[in-house]
Amino acid sequence: MLVLALDTSTAACSVALVELGVSPTAPVPAAGVAPAGHVLAERSAWDARRHGELLAPMISEVLAAARVRSPEVAAVVVGTGPGPFTSLRVGLVSAAAFAAALGIPVHGVCSLDGIGAATSGPVGVVTDARRSEVFWARYQDGARLGAPGVGAPAGVAAELRASGATRVTGPGVALYPAAFAPELFAPSPGLAGAAGAVGSVGGNVEPGSPSPAVLVRLVADDILRGVPPGTLTPLYLRRPDAAEPRPPKTVTAAG
Repeated sequence: MLVLALDTSTAACSVALVELGVSPTAPVPAAGVAPAGHVLAERSAWDARRHGELLAPMISEVLAAARVRSPEVAAVVVGTGPGPFTSLRVGLVSAAAFAAALGIPVHGVCSLDGIGAATSGPVGVVTDARRSEVFWARYQDGARLGAPGVGAPAGVAAELRASGATRVTGPGVALYPAAFAPELFAPSPGLAGAAGAVGSVGGNVEPGSPSPAVLVRLVADDILRGVPPGTLTPLYLRRPDAAEPRPPKTVTAAG
């Protein structure tokens, strides 16, 4: 079964075509372990301002690289955020349109899970929310603990430390290195083995964006069993920057 997956919740615009086989029964793998399914082709570009023009050609490139025609795709998976309004909307609208054109299901998955599900130990995931804030969530051995949030880096870092996180990963780390410095989340000696990051930069820091292949892994069982997806709902977590213009004020003549 072929699944097209995409995510535009961060500055990265990412697309992958994944082939699913038998229904996976193992839990989400730890960091560095490939998710269930075989990635036939994938593309990613880091440009927060060009998601709208990059995504459609990228989907075509992925299908062409895998020598797959659109009608052969059986399902779509898309990251639902949290993310900035405009970039997130590009991915959701594209996924919904592609699925509707083919009459196939589209499954939404929290984009932060595309990073956090491939980690081990107590971990925080942070991505850029703009306005000097980050989107974030806590994970324990790849499972998210609670709903995603948004907040100032210093406050998020303090909350993650208080919750026992021993490292922080995601593109938000590079944006706010002082708040998420690795030494601030150094694990205790007894936890040193569990807190190591595979494929990270600088030990505790992993600047990766959500992986479309991991998003597929998280709903692979539902896709293979034909479970109908829920409503595709974006996780904006706050109002968009743009606002509707107010009506012009009425000017009265001076008496």
